[in-house]
Amino acid sequence: MITADIEVAPPPATAVPATLRLGRFTLDGDDALERHLAQTCTRVLSGIRGLIPAAKLEAVLLGGGYGRGEGGVLRSAAGDRPYNDLEFYVGLEGNRHVNEFRFRRRLGVLGEILTHLADAEIEFKISSLAELRAQPVSMFSYDLVAGHRVLWCNALAAGLPGCDHHRFAASVPEAEGTRLLMNRCSGLLFARVELDRGPKALTPEKADFIRRNIAKVQLACGDALLTSFGRYHWSCRERHHRLEQLASSEPWPWLDAVIRHHRVGVDFKLHPVSSVAAHTVLAELHREVTALALQCWLAVESRRLGRAFPSAAAYAADPVNKCPGSPPLRNFLLNLRVQRFRFRSRPNPWRHPRQRIFHALALRLWEPGTLTDVTLRHQFERELAMEAGRGAEWLPAYRALWSRVQ
Repeated sequence: MITADIEVAPPPATAVPATLRLGRFTLDGDDALERHLAQTCTRVLSGIRGLIPAAKLEAVLLGGGYGRGEGGVLRSAAGDRPYNDLEFYVGLEGNRHVNEFRFRRRLGVLGEILTHLADAEIEFKISSLAELRAQPVSMFSYDLVAGHRVLWCNALAAGLPGCDHHRFAASVPEAEGTRLLMNRCSGLLFARVELDRGPKALTPEKADFIRRNIAKVQLACGDALLTSFGRYHWSCRERHHRLEQLASSEPWPWLDAVIRHHRVGVDFKLHPVSSVAAHTVLAELHREVTALALQCWLAVESRRLGRAFPSAAAYAADPVNKCPGSPPLRNFLLNLRVQRFRFRSRPNPWRHPRQRIFHALALRLWEPGTLTDVTLRHQFERELAMEAGRGAEWLPAYRALWSRVQ
């Protein structure tokens, strides 16, 4: 576990500061960037402690790449700059929903103020030590517990007691690999929307958006395969090493391409660049990565669900429950919430609503005939709860559903 050395003073229940971990935010960012990130953490911590009552605050952790010492370094003529978001996890005693109601807006305003000074997006997530202890292992919880930077904690939260089950990568469920691909491939789908607007609409900001989302999929394909085999790791460099080891034992002919793209994804994560590529170059890379992502998606899902899927359309049409561990009653309530409490009998309300994104994504990203083939279009519209014949207006419906189930 990567944490600070905690200096605890009595009494035990009294909140005490923790020194920052004596490591780095990045692998090779210059000293000015490291100082800038440390100063940003100091500002964030000061702001949080000014907003949250001392008796409520359990811990403040920096997660993400910078919390694990693998934050992105954007080289520029003026020196190194941050690239990734800064993800802060604020542990508050008590019910999370109540705490979010009380403090989310305040933290949001703080984030907006400090984002400009940080030269990077600042995000806050409210949680609690009790919630972390009780929740099952996920890729998110493993990444946070196994690799983070402590900015502050009280004596009772030092070392995150009771959270040891989140420290083992082999405990991350296979379904988390599918969830990762769902999110990253959704970004790939949004990138294609921008590419489809044509070369004249490709601004530098859009080009950067497209390249960034392609790079995330290049990394995610290998990461999802590792998760499927119980070999995920919080460090992207270690994941690449494990992926190379996996290639010696698995026969998939496309695994070499996964390794090659994963290496590019690791490089981009650690040393991102603002894209200046032409539309044709981005479009060709997008097509290549999209085809590879399909191979990974079908392989991961075939292994997880124990049945073969010869194509994206076959996957979307297969009646097998794609989220088999989720109780039907909970699924029903989730579907009601997703649909803003409007009951729909189709698609199946007893299945987890995330399955609808699995199907819609498979059809829209990998089946070119989805909007022209009557059968595929009807299924696509049903998954997104759209009116018949309105499939061409799919983007807002997809974004809305995806944002609620990711």
